[in-house]
Amino acid sequence: MPATNAEPIVVVRDVHKSFGPVEVLKGVSLEVAKGGVACIIGPSGSGKSTLLRCINGLVPIDQGSIRVGEFDVHTLKTDAEKIALRKEVSIVFQQYNLFPHKTALENVMMAPIHVLKEGKDEVRLRAAALLKRVGLSAKADAYPGELSGGQQQRVAIARSLAMRPEVMLFDEVTGALDPETVKEVLNTIKALAQDGMTCILVTHEMRFAREIADQVYFTDGGVIVESGPPAQLFDHPTKERTRAFLSEIL
Repeated sequence: MPATNAEPIVVVRDVHKSFGPVEVLKGVSLEVAKGGVACIIGPSGSGKSTLLRCINGLVPIDQGSIRVGEFDVHTLKTDAEKIALRKEVSIVFQQYNLFPHKTALENVMMAPIHVLKEGKDEVRLRAAALLKRVGLSAKADAYPGELSGGQQQRVAIARSLAMRPEVMLFDEVTGALDPETVKEVLNTIKALAQDGMTCILVTHEMRFAREIADQVYFTDGGVIVESGPPAQLFDHPTKERTRAFLSEIL
């Protein structure tokens, strides 16, 4: 658990985002301390995934500000600036997006070699250590088609860690998995959080959110309806909309 007075490493202030006439984010604000874990929950279409993409600079915002570490994300324009940001903040998606013709080890090695221009020998050692960290040392030479969905997702997590980020974003990373493989991915994320990695997760796994999060944000209709520590938000929600949502899924 981070210290309560820890300096926030992610600061989102009054962020608005529209796609055409549809306003997806309507003034969202949140902070995550260094080493903290925030879980964002809510119904589909409430803007959760868009918010993660805005934090990572994949989607430009229309209004407001986002700071990650030393980066004012909303001001970044060039590819070079955005690449620098993505060394600091990595995102793991629901779909693994691994290169099918590359082994697990090669998938993990690609970004440091091609984006960071690091030497192959150094990157190979780091990639092997990361596969060990996510429990896949024995699968280093396997191709994605030879791996289960949970194993592929853990390779994707190792690939993101290869950039040595300060912040990890997880966008429904268990959403495409069979139930029996969900736990292995959640355990991997839990271990990262326990090691002090700052994590922001969009998730439908409420039990996991209760266990891992310092702060839970419930979003609906493009706004944060309610937020608080897990015990408060899950057991004593103050907003009727939060109560109605939780009653449907718990």
